Amino acid sequence: MDIEAAQRLFTPDPGWLNTASYGLPPTPAWEALQTALHEWRCGRTSWKGWGEATGHARETFARLVNVPVSDVSIGAQVSQMLAVIASSMPEGTQVVVPEEEFTSNLFPWLVQQRRGLDVRPVPAADLANVVTAETGVIAFSLVQSATGAVADVDAITAAAAEAGAVTVADATQACGWLPVDASRYDATVVGAYKWLLSPRGTAFLVTKPELRSTLVPSQAGWWAGEDPHASYYGPPLRLADDARSLDISPAWFSWVGTAPALELVEQVGIDSIHAHDVALANRFRAGLGMDAGDSAIVSADVPDAERRLEAAGVRAAVRGGRLRASFHLYNTSDDVDMALDALTADTTPA
Repeated sequence: MDIEAAQRLFTPDPGWLNTASYGLPPTPAWEALQTALHEWRCGRTSWKGWGEATGHARETFARLVNVPVSDVSIGAQVSQMLAVIASSMPEGTQVVVPEEEFTSNLFPWLVQQRRGLDVRPVPAADLANVVTAETGVIAFSLVQSATGAVADVDAITAAAAEAGAVTVADATQACGWLPVDASRYDATVVGAYKWLLSPRGTAFLVTKPELRSTLVPSQAGWWAGEDPHASYYGPPLRLADDARSLDISPAWFSWVGTAPALELVEQVGIDSIHAHDVALANRFRAGLGMDAGDSAIVSADVPDAERRLEAAGVRAAVRGGRLRASFHLYNTSDDVDMALDALTADTTPA
């Protein structure tokens, strides 16, 4: 499916430039969700069909990030899934993190300082340079939430390999527009409600078997069982022997909407989406007199940006006192020009 055909499956109001906050659903995802909600309202069906959507989403996500489906766990939020990793690290482990990181990939580590984790925040740009033989974990975002800066993955993974450190990548602001190969990291976590166009409440965790064998599945319930439908009652502990052991019970309706959203992303292709998104972002950057970049997120210091955009009906965000605009599959050059007209108009009184 090409970009133009995919865009016909969305109904955004003009000027939505805030996918970095939340993505918009394609029609197949919206309709699947409405059907499930109606079934729930009327009590017309078993919940098992809703649960099956989780498996479909897991399989599609695995293909999108180039890993075996057996390495993919499902959950609700980034911090919830990272907490399992952070709480399983031995006392005294040194964890290097970007100091400007979104707190969902900071708090799970920082809260473990009370039991002896040595968490060291540093500027994201210096991440690879501060890794030493003492470093046990490098936890970082592939794309920074506030600025859209894309991490130097080659340098970070090389430093981690030399130190023997575990890499934990948050791909929430990357997966869906930036090609992501999760096999490069020991763990990768993704919230699906942004660039993967899904309802809030679905997330994925990819873990390599070597790391997973050291983790305590402290949130395990019946869905983490080898056979969930034979795990309703009683001992013994009988968890799945793959990444499903780290699952939590799915929020059915969120997963019903996630499965078709991911299928659309796969049908269009990440490479095509990447080219489209970055081209729009660079059109916006050029209009503001900025150099071209490599991200679908643009951070710019534009005076009075929030008021100007709001008056023009453009929805973006302000992070760290700077305008943050983000461009995705459903956006067009008209959205870019609408924002530029608002931001570059001469408002000097006559």
